[in-house]
Amino acid sequence: MTLKMGFIGFGKSTTIFHLPYVLIRNQYEVKKIYSRTAKPDMEKPYREKNIEFVYELAQLLDDKEISLITICTSHDTHYEFAKACLQHGKNVLVEKPFCFTGDAAKELLELAAVKGLVIMPYQNRRFDSDFLALQEVMDSGRLGKVTEIESHFDYYNPDAPDANSSSRYNGAVYGLGVHLIDQAVSLFGRPEKVYYDIRSVRNSNNADDYFHIELFYSQLKFILKMSHLVKAPYPKFLAHGTNGSFMKYGIDQQEKDLFAGRTPDESGFGEDPQNAYAKIAYSENGNDHQESWTTPKGDYGRIYDLLYETIVHHQPKPVTDEEILTVIEIMERGVNGENPKVLNLQREFPRQ
Repeated sequence: MTLKMGFIGFGKSTTIFHLPYVLIRNQYEVKKIYSRTAKPDMEKPYREKNIEFVYELAQLLDDKEISLITICTSHDTHYEFAKACLQHGKNVLVEKPFCFTGDAAKELLELAAVKGLVIMPYQNRRFDSDFLALQEVMDSGRLGKVTEIESHFDYYNPDAPDANSSSRYNGAVYGLGVHLIDQAVSLFGRPEKVYYDIRSVRNSNNADDYFHIELFYSQLKFILKMSHLVKAPYPKFLAHGTNGSFMKYGIDQQEKDLFAGRTPDESGFGEDPQNAYAKIAYSENGNDHQESWTTPKGDYGRIYDLLYETIVHHQPKPVTDEEILTVIEIMERGVNGENPKVLNLQREFPRQ
């Protein structure tokens, strides 16, 4: 069975992070793309693939052949577009962040449930090669019981002119933190406590551009950091356990290759250079070992594979409702109120 689908939005998110993966998958057919304005030069190669461009949203929503719509628009439009899609009987995949608030997310999830539809965010970085390497090493048992993990999104970009919006929802936490938080939640669920240090360090007129968030799970701490003021290379992931440690430099190569115009079906796409393989040091049977861990192949398209199984074969959603609400709760509580702070989610904010 082929799912006919459409897109809302025709910017870099659609053309770089979605279409290259969808167009090589036989289980999907992209029928229509809605854009507010025509972009003839950008549209031409997709029109040649028999994709229709429409400039009235109703032309997409009223198409009864389309059963899935992916939303790739600005953050502040996600809720309204997602609700409209559900009201028109469409399954929905929403670019991150899913919503700004937990209340909005609950409303969409409840509406989808009433209508028997599937809605979830596009948490593609669950399929980053560096994150997959971390999971493989943890599953191998070489680290023993993991007690601390550190995850980074670091850049060096000291310039920060005034942004168009200083909204707390348009900063680094909702833009990039959503990925790091989701990775942690996908592994360990809802934390017991959260420490926040969320700031704007380059331009106080802008929303946050730095965060240090710590998620506490019993005896495990998951540290999430992002800064635009990191000049020297720093590991993407660090992990320490009772038997050993894991260190991985360098982020997944898919984004770099996509922006270079390469496609996921090309040989060597997304492959990690050998000098970026993870390093692990561990003890086993009284002996010390050091190993290089080959980076597994990442594939953002796996989100679409799993979503297909959910829609067509009624398999569990790859990103559960509980995970969706937990990620939004952590972000929403972090950007509101004073910083730094520590919140006890189990005592102060028990999940109803």
